[in-house]
Amino acid sequence: MKILLADDDDQLQRALRITLAARGYDVIAARDGAEAIDLAANAHPDLILLDLGMPRVDGLDVIRAVRAWSKIPILVLSGRTDSAEKVDALDAGADDYVTKPFAMDELLARIRARARSTSGDEGVASFAIGALTVDLAAKTVRATDDTGRATSVRLTPTEWRLLELFLKNPGKLLTRQMLLSEVWGPFHANDAGYLRLYVAQLRRKLEPTPSEPRFFLTESGMGYRFEPGTTIAPVE
Repeated sequence: MKILLADDDDQLQRALRITLAARGYDVIAARDGAEAIDLAANAHPDLILLDLGMPRVDGLDVIRAVRAWSKIPILVLSGRTDSAEKVDALDAGADDYVTKPFAMDELLARIRARARSTSGDEGVASFAIGALTVDLAAKTVRATDDTGRATSVRLTPTEWRLLELFLKNPGKLLTRQMLLSEVWGPFHANDAGYLRLYVAQLRRKLEPTPSEPRFFLTESGMGYRFEPGTTIAPVE
C-alpha cells in the first residue's frame, strides 16, 4: 500500500515514515500543499495522510483539489481541535480526521480501516459482525446465541439504509449531515433527531450491550463511526 504523507513538520514526518515503512507501507512525502496535489495526481497513492495547516496551499484546498478528480482515501492529521473545522474537512471530502497529538496505534488502526474499505469488497453482500450475520441483498440479520441457536432480527427499511451506510464505511467518521442527506434526503440535513432515534434503535437491536455500544460509536459534535474492530468479515 502506497501512502502519501503530506505534513510540513519534519520531526513528525520522519517518525511516521519510519513507523509506516517498518509495517510494510510504501511512503512518499510532501512538505507543502502544492507538492501534495502534484504527488496525489502523479504518484498514484492508495491513501493520503494530510495536515490541514500546509504552506502554499491549505489542507482544505488540497482536499477539494484531489476530490475534483479522485476518490483516494484522505485521512486528516491536524492540531486543529475545533469541531467546526473537523466538519469542514469531512464535508470537503476527507474520509477521516485524527487530532494531534495522536496515539500511533490509533493512526495505524485508522489506516487499516481505510484499506479494508477500499480492498475490493464492494460487491460483498453478506457480513459477519460478532454474533450477527447480515445479508444486505436479502435484507436479513441473524443473531447466534451462546448455544448456537440463531434468531432473526427485524429492521425497518430506514434502519437498513442506515446500516448499509455504516457497513460500507468501516472505521470512517460519518457526519450527521452526510447520514441525514443519504438516508432521508437533502432537505432533512438538519433533522438530527431522526438520526439519534434510528442509531439508538440500531444499537438496541444489534449491539450486545446497547448502553455500552461497541459498533455504532458517537463522535461528539460531529457524527458517528462504525467500528467493527476485528469482528467483521465477508461471508462467502
